[in-house]
Amino acid sequence: MDSLNVIYEDNHIIVVEKPVNIPSQRDKTGDKDMLSIIKYYLKKKYNKPGEVYLGLVHRLDRPTGGIMVFAKTSKAASRLSEQIRNNEFHKSYLCIADGKMEKNKDTFEDYLYKNERTNTSRIAKSNEKNAKKAILDYEVLKYNEEINLSVIKVNLHTGRHHQIRVQFASRNHALYGDQKYGSRGRGKQLALWAYSLSFKHPTTKEDLTFIIEPKHIGSWKILD
Repeated sequence: MDSLNVIYEDNHIIVVEKPVNIPSQRDKTGDKDMLSIIKYYLKKKYNKPGEVYLGLVHRLDRPTGGIMVFAKTSKAASRLSEQIRNNEFHKSYLCIADGKMEKNKDTFEDYLYKNERTNTSRIAKSNEKNAKKAILDYEVLKYNEEINLSVIKVNLHTGRHHQIRVQFASRNHALYGDQKYGSRGRGKQLALWAYSLSFKHPTTKEDLTFIIEPKHIGSWKILD
């Protein structure tokens, strides 16, 4: 990763674009991750000695690109984390799903169970041990009949593991390029993008919204 796309930065937070296939934080692969990349950027930009503080308050799955906010102080990290716990931190995604949706707008409510061993999730019964409630609402932005794919805006109400991917796949609308839960677009990039983030600034309390669309390349040419 040659350059970091910084969308917004002040003394308390930094909002950036996470490219696809880069982990949010260091994982077992040892590949470059966003936390390390931004720490290096801050150390270099401000000529900081020693370790740079950077708080990871939310994550994006490795194959998912899009917008993320990191905290530059522990106070900002604590306040942003509190917003997440109180459902005051709003994330919207764009995805490309297989087929035509039955409704142009709808809400999905399920219980999901995460299998730690396989790093996958599945729909579960509400009384199943360790199953967690998963809620999202969506709106179809575009349907391409020729290739039978839908472009969908998704608002997450909960942040469960692989939530969007599992909830759509369970209704026979797997995301394009999903190697774990779908079949269409095998070998292609997962068509899931975190395009909008809204929260209150941790110190000024100002309402902030940041939006970044995926580049219209690969599967995302459908947006043209």
